[in-house]
Amino acid sequence: AMRAAGLLLAWALLHPAATQQCHPASPGGVLRFTDRHAEIRVPALHRVPSSLDPLYGLVRRCLDLIQQNPLPTELLRTALNDPGSVRTSQVVQYELGYVVCAAVALLFTVAVPVAGMCFCYCRSRRRCGGRLRAHRRSLGCRRRCLLACLSFTSLTILISVTCAFVTNQRVKGQMEPGLGAVPATLRTLRQHLANVPQVPPLSCQGVQMVVDKFEVPRKQIISDLGGLSRSVGLSIHAQLKAMTYEALADLQDRAGDLQTSLHHLQILDRTTRALAAARAELEPALRERRRRVVALLDDPRCTSCASVLGRAQSLELGADYGKVPSVEKVLKALDGLPRSDFAEMIRQGNGTFNSIPELTVERMAQVIQDLRHDLARTAEKVQSIADSFPLPDYTRPVSEALVKAEDRSQPYLREVQRFERYRWIAGTVLCSIILLILACNVTGMALGAYGLSKREDPSDYECRGEAGAKFLLVGVGLAFLFSWLLILLVFATFLVGGNIQTLVCRNWINQEIYKFIDTPGNLPPSMNLTRQLNLRRDSNLTSTYRECKSGAGLWEVLQLDRSYNLDEHLKSPKYTAEFQKRLGDFTAHLGDVRLLRSEGRQDLETFARSGVDEVDYGRFQEEMKIPVVQTSLPGLARNLEGLQKMQVSGGAGGRGPSVPTGTSSPRCPPQRNSTVAGLLGAEARALWQMQNSTVQSQEALVAKLGESVEFLSRLAPHLKERVKKTLATTASVEARLPVQAQQILRQELGCFTRKELRYFTQYLNWVGQTLREDVASCQPLATALDNGRVILCDRIADPWNAFWFSLGCCTFFLIPNIIFAVRLTKHFRPIRNRLM
Repeated sequence: AMRAAGLLLAWALLHPAATQQCHPASPGGVLRFTDRHAEIRVPALHRVPSSLDPLYGLVRRCLDLIQQNPLPTELLRTALNDPGSVRTSQVVQYELGYVVCAAVALLFTVAVPVAGMCFCYCRSRRRCGGRLRAHRRSLGCRRRCLLACLSFTSLTILISVTCAFVTNQRVKGQMEPGLGAVPATLRTLRQHLANVPQVPPLSCQGVQMVVDKFEVPRKQIISDLGGLSRSVGLSIHAQLKAMTYEALADLQDRAGDLQTSLHHLQILDRTTRALAAARAELEPALRERRRRVVALLDDPRCTSCASVLGRAQSLELGADYGKVPSVEKVLKALDGLPRSDFAEMIRQGNGTFNSIPELTVERMAQVIQDLRHDLARTAEKVQSIADSFPLPDYTRPVSEALVKAEDRSQPYLREVQRFERYRWIAGTVLCSIILLILACNVTGMALGAYGLSKREDPSDYECRGEAGAKFLLVGVGLAFLFSWLLILLVFATFLVGGNIQTLVCRNWINQEIYKFIDTPGNLPPSMNLTRQLNLRRDSNLTSTYRECKSGAGLWEVLQLDRSYNLDEHLKSPKYTAEFQKRLGDFTAHLGDVRLLRSEGRQDLETFARSGVDEVDYGRFQEEMKIPVVQTSLPGLARNLEGLQKMQVSGGAGGRGPSVPTGTSSPRCPPQRNSTVAGLLGAEARALWQMQNSTVQSQEALVAKLGESVEFLSRLAPHLKERVKKTLATTASVEARLPVQAQQILRQELGCFTRKELRYFTQYLNWVGQTLREDVASCQPLATALDNGRVILCDRIADPWNAFWFSLGCCTFFLIPNIIFAVRLTKHFRPIRNRLM
């Protein structure tokens, strides 16, 4: 057991304490930064789903069929660098699909008005659109077929003109804000670049605003520093108190064992001496008392005394405490103990240990002050992020290019807006004319059908049928009259919108335009965007767009000669090394608690060597089992009292000769028995007096001796082991307390350091994210390009192309509409010759 205890203590010294984990991160460990970043933003625009999306998709597929050629790189390069050398054949070859459509439109423009003039000439000669010459049974079927075809054509034209109205209005609704978004976006980009610097009067914005936010982690760290020392002290106290209090309690128990053992040993020595002296005094008195009682009981005059005689004869002393082991040697060894005040020693050790939190606060005061100074110097280092930010000098070319683009775009945008107004008016008027044609169709079919239903004789004249025919002819005349205007408007809008879709939008979406711009020699030197925007020499528009799209900063895409690297400025060790080193190098002597002084240790060692465990306490216990007197004095006294009563009552028996009946005895028995009875009573009283005065006092001493023997016999077998364990535990705790206190200190400071470094990391990550994504972000440039594509292609080009497509459907369906209407007018007029 002792070896196991030693191994346990050795393991405890080598493995002082289980590693205490840092407290888990709480929600309060996350810093909150006010969202007051760049106030100038470029909101991203997106394609809004519409019920006309199927129509837009159909138009785009038609344009892809019409124009299947890729981006004309060679043609565009020639047109931009040497416009005079562009050959018409090259343009026609690329625009072949549009040329074919132009030929169809020209044919339609010529053919339909010519056909209209021919129709008018025939009508003036009454050779076209007159009355039917004969009645046949198939006329009704033919009439219904013509009515169905004209109704279907009119319905198709109605749907198409409705789409034309809607898309015409949508183009107008998107054109004005779309054109206004161009200078607004350029102006917003310019303001975004202007808001990046940190110099006044923009000190509340841009990079300086981001740097000033270091106040958030600084205040949090200072707040944490305020409670660091007490928190560390309380942690040390909490983790070591179980071990320390257990050692103090064990020491208190051994001190109590020493005091109590010394007390019981003194009782043991005094009691055995007193018992031996009392036995020596009791022995002659008991011997005399036995002689007298035996003589009295052996007296022939004593009636019935023979039964008690044997008991009286055995009246002698019992236990002899002169034979028990002496404890004088032990008491001599313990003489003068305890020399030290264990109670005061334990109180001082407990007080010293409980003062660790206050001691920690005192020892860490200077390092806390130094850490506050380090934070002030760190704030100066953070300011270098703004002081060395180079963008104000390098964004000037971009700002100038944006100003130039804004100024040059204004006249073109005004012209586009003016022509758009004319287009909208023309489209609205022509769509209204188509609605008028449809109204004539519907009115003519309704009146004609009604007139036929009221006509009893097909050859009779009926005004409603005739009116229906005239309405149909009015619609036919309007179609002939305005069809060429319709086809011209369709072709003009088709040529513009189709080329925008196939030449610009399609190649914008697949980024072929960016590749064309990036290819050297495609653009003239005056349009070198890389130089005008001061982009990096090893980059181009495509890579710049992608970097900006992914959230790069302006300094990463501009030509800065590698003079600024934000990642280097945002490396945490640059700002935290001194802070971390000061906490890592801090040491303090804590936990120097003296639980047991040398004199107290000597007292316990003397106690263990005193021989308390060598005394034969079993011999004491064996002797205590023997009574003080072998025969019970109270029992013998009661027997004598009983015999006394028998003598007084004159009971027969005894040792004298029996007297025959009727013969008078020479002696007087009552008198004889009265004397014996008196003697018996006197002896009984003497025995009671001996019991009460002498034997009971010795029995009390024996009982007191038993308590001491019981305690010492329990303590003796484990005394040395307990004392040795207490001394080893006390020494181990005294040795471990400073070591473990230092370990806990290092551990708590390590946890604190990691926690505070997380604040630095959060701030620096927020700085990088804010500069890249907001304050000095390049993303607004990519957003502006994406917005331009959304506005031009999704919001303007799609409804624009849907407008000419819908209007073109109306225009081309006017041809079958004319044919069916002219053929149907004959059925609404009376038949000339009726066949029987």
